[in-house]
Amino acid sequence: MQSQSRLLDDLARLAGGAAGVAGNLRSEAETRVRELVERVVEQMDLVTRDQYEAVHAMAQQAREDQEALQTRVDQLEARLAELESKQTSAKGGGKSGGQRSKNSGKSAGSKASGSSSERGG
Repeated sequence: MQSQSRLLDDLARLAGGAAGVAGNLRSEAETRVRELVERVVEQMDLVTRDQYEAVHAMAQQAREDQEALQTRVDQLEARLAELESKQTSAKGGGKSGGQRSKNSGKSAGSKASGSSSERGG
């Protein structure tokens, strides 16, 4: 009975030692993996959270500014159309009425080119 107890004690010590070694191996493996990941991340030229948030805020502000400018352009185009309409009706439907229908597209480029050709020609 005593030899069986000694055998169980030896097995318990062996198992405890193995658990300790396994814990140390795990800790060392985690440390090595962490070091490797840190080296790889340093080489990747990533931005910090602060840099990302600063650029994100700038982009959001630019988007808001662009939307405000688009609203202003739409208002100015509506006013221009209103003024051209009044000018056309005051002249009695002359040449500029035909020119307006040719330039009545929605794109800013076509209106800008139409306005410059009217001024230049």
